[in-house]
Amino acid sequence: MIKKTIYILAITVLIGGFSLLGCKSNTKEKEDAIENVQDANEDLQEVEANQTADEITKANDEEWQTFKSESNKTIIANDNRIMELKKAMNKPGTTFDASYTKGIDELQEKNTKLKKRILNYENNQTDWESFKREFNSDADVVKEAFKDLTSNKKK
Repeated sequence: MIKKTIYILAITVLIGGFSLLGCKSNTKEKEDAIENVQDANEDLQEVEANQTADEITKANDEEWQTFKSESNKTIIANDNRIMELKKAMNKPGTTFDASYTKGIDELQEKNTKLKKRILNYENNQTDWESFKREFNSDADVVKEAFKDLTSNKKK
């Protein structure tokens, strides 16, 4: 019977020891739980930021395609007007001064720069508004230069 009691006591001590070894202290559990919650919050914020950025990019992609299409139409129209002005210069019996010829060349150069800006623009949401504003301003300068050139031409 003493042997049996010793065995029961030994088994109880072993089970109790293993139980204590398997359990973490409350402080350690709290620290782990706090760390897990912080990691989860960081992951959630990152996912939300990525989702918002994707939504902005998609909206800008559509806006970009519309803007690009309209800008290309304007550039093509400018090219056509430049070709017409050059043809008019080459008609027999018409004379134009050097400043008019230089003005046409400058218009062509400005229009070429507009083409390059459209082709090289990378759809980057951080500078989209400033790009659009500057491009439209430059396109307006070309438009005004056409008006000035055609109103001042000499025949």
